[in-house]
Amino acid sequence: MGRGGDRMQAGIQSLLVIDPDKCTGCRICEEACSFYHYKQFNPRRSYIQVLKKESEGIFIPMTCQHCGKPLCVDACPTGALYQHGSGVFLDKSKCIECKQCLNACPFGGVQVDPVTLQIVKCDLCGGDPQCAKRCPTGAIQYVRADQVGYYKKREGVERAARLISLIVPSEG
Repeated sequence: MGRGGDRMQAGIQSLLVIDPDKCTGCRICEEACSFYHYKQFNPRRSYIQVLKKESEGIFIPMTCQHCGKPLCVDACPTGALYQHGSGVFLDKSKCIECKQCLNACPFGGVQVDPVTLQIVKCDLCGGDPQCAKRCPTGAIQYVRADQVGYYKKREGVERAARLISLIVPSEG
C-alpha cells in the first residue's frame, strides 16, 4: 500500500487504516509523531497512542479517526475544528480551549497536550503521516480511500488461506 506524499491528487482522498492484528506494541508510531511535531521523542506528546493489554498481547494504536461526520466539529463553538477533504483539522488560532471536542469525540482522538495544556489532534502530518511511514509492521497505513476495500479483501483472503493451511494438511 502506498505511504507518504500528499494523497489529495485528482480528488482522491486518503485515510489512516489501523490493523491491531499487526501491531506489536513497539510504539515507534508515538515516537515518530512526537518527534515530527515537537522535535522530541516523548510518547506523552504524541497524537497517537498505543493502548496495551500486554498480558493478552493486545496492542491497538488509537488516534483521530478523521470521521466523515465528526462530532468534535459539531461541538466546536468557534469553528476551530473543521473538515477538509477526508481529514478533520484544528485551527489553534480559533480554539478557545472550551474542551467540548474532548467530550464529543467517542474515540479520544482529541486530547490535551501535557506540556502546553492546549487542545491537539492528529493533523496527518501535512499529508505524510509519520506514524504510517515509520510503522515497521504495516499496522498503520495511509491509503487511498478508494483502495481500502480492496486491501481489506486481499488481507482477508490471505488470512483465510493461512487458517486453511493449518486445518488441511498439505499433500506431498
